[in-house]
Amino acid sequence: MHIPTLAPETLFYLFGVIPVTNTIINAWLAIIVFLIIGILISRRASLRPGKLQNFFEFILETLFGYFDQVTGDRKKTLRFLPLVGSVFFFILLSNWLGLLPGTGSIKLGHNFLLRPANTDLNLTVAMALTAVVASHVYGLVTVGIFTHLNKFIQIWPLIKSFKHGPIAIFTAIIEVGVGIIEIISEMAKVLSLSLRLFGNIFAGEVLMTVMSSLVAFAVPTPFMLLELLVGLIQASVFAMLTLVYLSVLTAEPHGTEEH
Repeated sequence: MHIPTLAPETLFYLFGVIPVTNTIINAWLAIIVFLIIGILISRRASLRPGKLQNFFEFILETLFGYFDQVTGDRKKTLRFLPLVGSVFFFILLSNWLGLLPGTGSIKLGHNFLLRPANTDLNLTVAMALTAVVASHVYGLVTVGIFTHLNKFIQIWPLIKSFKHGPIAIFTAIIEVGVGIIEIISEMAKVLSLSLRLFGNIFAGEVLMTVMSSLVAFAVPTPFMLLELLVGLIQASVFAMLTLVYLSVLTAEPHGTEEH
């Protein structure tokens, strides 16, 4: 029995320099599947949709309903859908691809050829960074540079407070401290998003490996069904948290009035 290690296994080096791991193979497979589906849908798209187009339109309408509950605005939903939808479907598909026969059993040299992409902490951290950075970019574009940065940096109010007495200075110092806490919380978002996804998928991979090694046929089936559900839940959690970050940072600060 081979228990998966925390670090993915390197299969070979591209151009002799870039390491290609078994988790990257899984990610490439997910991207290829998306590419094929996108080409098929784009070529067959019509006002009288077929079964494939109907199926994906149903999925998108379902996502719209859930996303609207978070954003409260269909325009925001449509604006955030390319990023959040891509994250959701990529995580979901890469998780489910990890349940395909051959994952954790087919070897290339001394290492396994396939391994769920989200058991690689590098990938989950990269996706978490993308989600958090994108939320700030959207925030900068939507509410403006100074309004957005004012949520985190309160130096100028502190300087002006020296003209208004000790109470104003004390209040300004508190605001600076709150800003520092907000910056730390943004860093914590990356940790929480990446570690939550990595931990759950890695634990599931270890569980499936152990159960398949003990009993190869009937017993692992319920655990595979459980992993299907876990894959869907983790994709939904990651996507919804990304959507929340986008919605919060693109909203006008409390107390802002339009004239």
